[in-house]
Parts: sequence; structure tokens; C-alpha cells
Amino acid sequence: MDTVLLPIEPARLEGALAPFGASTGLPGEAYTSPATFAWEMRHFFEDSWVCVGRSADLPQAGDRRAVKAGAESALLLRDTEGTPSAFFNVCRHRGHELLEAGETASGERVACPYHGWEYALDGRLRSAPRLGRRASFQVGEHGLAPMRLSEWNGWLFVNVSGEAPDLARHLGNLEEHVLAYAPAGLVSAARQSYLVRANWKLIGENYHECYHCPQIHPELCRVTPSDSGENYAPTGAWVGGSMDLMEHAQTMSMSGRSGGFPLPGLSDRQRRQVYYLGVFPNLYLSLHPDYVLTHRVEPVGPDSSRVECEYLFSPRALAGGGFDPSYATEFWDVTNKEDWAACESVQRGVSSRAFQPGPISGPEDAVYQFITMVADGYVTGRVSRPRVP
Repeated sequence: MDTVLLPIEPARLEGALAPFGASTGLPGEAYTSPATFAWEMRHFFEDSWVCVGRSADLPQAGDRRAVKAGAESALLLRDTEGTPSAFFNVCRHRGHELLEAGETASGERVACPYHGWEYALDGRLRSAPRLGRRASFQVGEHGLAPMRLSEWNGWLFVNVSGEAPDLARHLGNLEEHVLAYAPAGLVSAARQSYLVRANWKLIGENYHECYHCPQIHPELCRVTPSDSGENYAPTGAWVGGSMDLMEHAQTMSMSGRSGGFPLPGLSDRQRRQVYYLGVFPNLYLSLHPDYVLTHRVEPVGPDSSRVECEYLFSPRALAGGGFDPSYATEFWDVTNKEDWAACESVQRGVSSRAFQPGPISGPEDAVYQFITMVADGYVTGRVSRPRVP
């Protein structure tokens, strides 16, 4: 690969790619450089698979929503056959967005708000006011540009470039750790959104260690030992492991008590642990005995990210009406905000001229995996599985 195209010189990555026990973090420009950020959006987000939400976000035929996917915008919709699909969120006339990112709409046709061009749910152009008078105009040549989409356990992923290996290869052996929770059949009961003034990778690094937990998470440390659990050996582009629950705790909540129902099909071990799994580059799955929490990260710039948290519960919990998910949302809102404050402080620190990447310690083995996945990606120009200590 032409070194001119690399976002960071390989010599600057030698510490990050050293063997575990001798390695360091990434250099500061990995978190601050607009050029590096633009490179990541193309190679990590657009050339790979990025999570853009849940299939349940499009419950009916004709439902659609616009989301960011790297530097691009994707229009997600459910067609007349009930199948989710994705298109580039660009009208084929003069390029106006069909929806602004974050917006939703429904109906049998997709209408551009600028000049009124209308598209069918399969992307074909159906109507272009007054352009029928132009003899050379061919309606069939002006359909929406399709974007590659795949669904896994109820989550939707897009590959903007269309050139990534299949999603199953990207995920590797992650399925064996998620299967028992049957997330496609769970129901969303709450969401929380945050704007975090930190680089998306700092959020990922923070997620993958509890070395910091005794210092900033007193609530968490009352229900889980911060030094418990183990990390796994991924065969795909993900990092993760487990943590134990305290003997008195049923789940992660302020009291340790659950306000829901245990997820069916879990083993005795799974009912006594929480699994934290990060799908590169932007989906984090926290599998609890009674709910699944996701953090979906949308990079905004080198120093800011949007994070959407969603809480999925057993349909049984919501069946009777009146279900209150606050036992979970309150706990994680407090914990998230503690994490965001730490990430924002680190963002300010890595922006200092005095910053030099420090050593990665024993409790940060999953951080090592995450950092090597990033650094190897910088060198090769593609996403690959992490190095395992």
C-alpha cells in the first residue's frame, strides 16, 4: 500500500503494535487530526460494516429513516415485501437529501422535498415533474443508488463501498456469544442519546476496560467486581469479554435487583455474568441476564461523537403494560455520564502538545486488542481482527 495514503506514519505506531506488556496507546493525532478522522470515515466506516440501527426501527412497509454512515448518509426503508433495504440518501436530480439524518417518514413513495421527484420503495423513479417533456430523459436511468445492507440478530448494518467481505466474516465467532440472548426477539423499551466531546475511539477504549471503575464508578462497583471476568479471542472484527455479578446482584442496577424478567435460554453462568462486546467500529453490546443494552456510536468529528443507547427486554416484561425500565436506564445513565466526563477529559489531554502515549497495562488487555485493530487498520487500509495477547 502506498505510504502516502496512510493516515499516520508507521513509525508513530510502533508502540501501539508492540507485544502486549510492552505496548502503548495510539499517538495523539489519532484522536485530533481532521485528516486521520476523514481517513477513518472512509476506511473503517464506509469500506467496512457499520451499524445503523435496528430492523424494528422500520416496523411497517413504507417506513424509512435517514442515518449517517461514515461521511455518507443512508436512507433505510422497508419495502412492500417487508424487507429492509438501504439507498444513498441523495435525490438523483440535484442531490438534495430525501430526509435529513435522524428524520423519519412513511408512505408508499419517497418524495424529494426540493423539486418533488418521487421514488418507489424499491428505489425506482416514479415521477419527475415536467421532465417528461425532455425527449432524452429516461425514468429508468434515474433510480436511487442502492447501498449494501445486511441484518444480524435484529441489527442493521450497511457497507457503503459495497466491497467489504460478508458481514458474517466481519463478525467471526461473535455469534456464539450472542446466540442465547436471541436479541432479534427482544423489544425496545427505552433510548438515551448523548453528545460526547470525545473521539469515537476514546469511547471504545473506555468501554473495553474496568481499570478505571474503582476511581469513577462507585455505583457499578457495588454490583460487579471491577477485576472479574475474562476477555475472548475473536476471529472477527470485535473485542469483548465478561464480568461477574456480585453475589447479591441479579443485574446491573443501582440496587442490583432486576425490575424485569430473566431472558429465557440462558445458562447458569450467563445468568451470573454480564458480557461486554464491541463490534468494530461502532456497536457495543452489553448482555445482561434480563436485558440487552447497546451503545451505537456515530462520529461527528475528530473530537465529538453521538452515542445512542437502547434497552431491549423480553416481550414478557412489556406484555402486561406499565413496565418501568428505569431500574436499568437510571443505572446506565449515571454510569455513562461518568464515562463521558472521563472521555472528554482524555480528549483534552491527548490534544496537549505534552501528550505522549503511555503504557497499556495488564487490566487493559481488551484495550490492547482494540488499539491493535485500529493501528493495523491504519497500516493495511482495511479492518481486520484484533491481536490477542
